[in-house]
Amino acid sequence: MKNIQLVAFLGNYGKKYDGTRHNVAWEFAKTLSVLPANTQKKFKGQFSVLDSGVLLPNGMVTEDKIYFLWPETYMNLSGHSVIECATFYKIKPENILVIHDELELAPGVVSLKWSGGLGGHNGLRSMKESFGTADFWRLRFGIGRPGGVKAEGQDIAGYVLSSFTKDESIICAQTFMGTAELFTKILSGEDPQKLLPQWKKNKVVDLCTQKL
Repeated sequence: MKNIQLVAFLGNYGKKYDGTRHNVAWEFAKTLSVLPANTQKKFKGQFSVLDSGVLLPNGMVTEDKIYFLWPETYMNLSGHSVIECATFYKIKPENILVIHDELELAPGVVSLKWSGGLGGHNGLRSMKESFGTADFWRLRFGIGRPGGVKAEGQDIAGYVLSSFTKDESIICAQTFMGTAELFTKILSGEDPQKLLPQWKKNKVVDLCTQKL
């Protein structure tokens, strides 16, 4: 299995979605200084390239070019944007990392995952429909469920499209800092499979220390 060649940050396009739970991947991207400063409109989204030989914060360098994509098709059609980019550069699904929000994980928890179920996530569903497979890498940021896992009458749609609370934003900021090391290792060409033991489900931020 080759290393990651394309990173897709899933979210919804438009200022009204800034800071919402469904856009946690885009919020994470904003904190990454390693990403190219300029993007261009391409493949139904915003697109940028990190060249090979670029020095990374961990002291390593990128072995090959890495492509970054922010689909602007809205979450439900994310796959339409990603497959257009992947087809153009002849990138296989197994060389794609999709970054997205995850209801089944608590805030402060990050999980690197290979393939598997879709968990009701419309962005992942669109990816599977577009590529005909769910065999791609995912980096999942926990956002929890409204009222907790066992709460009844949950308004999931309203919840994921609502903004993070002040306390949740603090947790996100800390989680992003803790996840930057993993992301840098992926960019340096490290095999994601080797990173799974530590990052399969990593509690980056201890909620016990937070005032929620």
